[in-house]
Amino acid sequence: QVQLVESGGGLVQAGGSLRLTCAASGSIFSINNMGWYRQAPGKQRDLVASITSGGNTNYADSVKGRFTISRDNAKNTVYLQMNSLNPEDTAVYYCNADVIIRAFLTPTMVWGQGTQVTVSS
Repeated sequence: QVQLVESGGGLVQAGGSLRLTCAASGSIFSINNMGWYRQAPGKQRDLVASITSGGNTNYADSVKGRFTISRDNAKNTVYLQMNSLNPEDTAVYYCNADVIIRAFLTPTMVWGQGTQVTVSS
């Protein structure tokens, strides 16, 4: 069993910053890609940013230059630094990881429970 636990969401004013953290725990052999997605009310869940085990990153156009994804492989943790936030960034943010589970040695996609980010104007 593998779990992803997110933290760091909250309420912030436009122009402010937040840092999200997602820690994976359980029977983990290794983790391939990790990422952050977000879902606003009435909208689909979209990719915000992703990072490979080697550190290669990918960002949605809407967050390029404002958000930075990083990871600590030793801690099985991924971070999302969000700067210059605006009300359009308001959403539930979900962590995602492609985990190789120790018992099976096959990749399994795991999701966190989500953390609310609200940006006030």
